[in-house]
Amino acid sequence: MQLIDPSHPAYRALWVRVLIVVVCLSWTGIEAIWGDPFWAVLAAGAGVYAAYMLLWRYKAPDPAAEKAPEPVATRDDRENDA
Repeated sequence: MQLIDPSHPAYRALWVRVLIVVVCLSWTGIEAIWGDPFWAVLAAGAGVYAAYMLLWRYKAPDPAAEKAPEPVATRDDRENDA
């Protein structure tokens, strides 16, 4: 089961991916300081999973695959050409 889709366009920028990991791991420290080990472990797990998916397994999208598709001719377009 995949919780984070690394191919989503929102994760293209490196700073976004790093920020997500840093926030999760920072929250681990906050929970540990507040004395709540259960939530600290959950936040650490989220941070480690985010690091794995967004930093380790991330593959940059192929620029050739991002080319805009050709517009499809509509019925009105064909009638105007004739």
